[in-house]
Amino acid sequence: MTDDLESRFADLIARRTDFPALARLHEGRTLAHFDGPGGTQVPQTVIDAVSGCYRTANANTHGFFVTTVETDRMLHDARAAMADFLGADNARDISFGANMTTLAWGLAHAFARRFQPGDEVLVSNLDHEANRGPWLMLREHGMVVREIAIRPDATLDYDDFAAQVTPRTRLVAVGMASNAFGTVNDIARARELAYRAGAWLLVDAVHYAPHFPLDVRSLGVDFLLCSAYKFYGPHVGVLYSRNGLLDGLATDRLRTQDPRAPHRIETGTLNHAAIAGTLAAVDYLASLGAGASRRERVIAALNRVAEYERELAQRIWRGLQRLPAVTLVGPPFGTGRRAPTVSFTVAGLEAAEVCRRLAERGICAWDGHFYAIRPIELLGLLERGGVTRVGISLYNSVEDVDRLLAAMAEIVAGA
Repeated sequence: MTDDLESRFADLIARRTDFPALARLHEGRTLAHFDGPGGTQVPQTVIDAVSGCYRTANANTHGFFVTTVETDRMLHDARAAMADFLGADNARDISFGANMTTLAWGLAHAFARRFQPGDEVLVSNLDHEANRGPWLMLREHGMVVREIAIRPDATLDYDDFAAQVTPRTRLVAVGMASNAFGTVNDIARARELAYRAGAWLLVDAVHYAPHFPLDVRSLGVDFLLCSAYKFYGPHVGVLYSRNGLLDGLATDRLRTQDPRAPHRIETGTLNHAAIAGTLAAVDYLASLGAGASRRERVIAALNRVAEYERELAQRIWRGLQRLPAVTLVGPPFGTGRRAPTVSFTVAGLEAAEVCRRLAERGICAWDGHFYAIRPIELLGLLERGGVTRVGISLYNSVEDVDRLLAAMAEIVAGA
């Protein structure tokens, strides 16, 4: 079975050499990176793009000399690349920021000026706090913020979701995939419920974007947020706004700031080198797929990546199921779409101790709530230190997975 998997995905496995970090030795052995949900490693092409920006075109925007002209061109090209990545109509739909959280706060301030006291906002109890905190803040401005319940298997309660949408609902904010449990939500259903109320639909795709193709037009979302450092790029936040929406919002901005989309929400000078790296990250993913256009290549690549990652994540799930002290948390791998993220607890050990013991074996994994503190709390896991989380990225291997499972067997046996 191992040989079959490695044969079927030989093209992706060969690309591991693109990532310099995978060659690092620590105490005589390579690291097994299961920490991708907190930020992936980056390929050499992305590193080169960042350093190249500083080396040859480190200038601010909107001048006449060559390096500033090159900066303007790069920013446009990066927006166009992200439009291809997300399936947006054009580059003007793409705004950049320090991170997804900062962009969400910027939108929240604008929504506070747009909505009226008594207007309703619907958020999810499954989400990362970056897709909750900014909208919960709207209560301070007289808005009513409701929270969608979750089920014991870390999925949304869609009956509760439907019951909470009212004619006063103005915004529905929901994640595409849970960074804590790998749950993939039904965005088509969320869109239907939001449309019914005439509300905007805002989607956090930070944990979804590295694993599956996105198409904002077919999804029908009004706003979508993601982060380049989760899909093999630098720390840059990305906002898609449906054409015309951003221009109608009273965003936080200086008098000197360009008032038009996509610049309207971009406060201050952007991180040009990191955005150059974001462009390179999209092009890197496109290089993994075939097609006539960059959009087609990105879709093909991410479909291929999703298939490979699912195989490895299922291997982890099945291996951990065989360990009696381990309790898996989140929806099982079935016929539906699920992110390749596996979270679990170990009887007698807090998550931090599990991760410490994994680290001793050269295995990188996360513990805690991962800023998805509300669902961890509701599932009764917060007081136990949260969960241990391992995530698959395109550069993980069968050897990594088997090494993780062997380590967990040792840890459980010694607990």
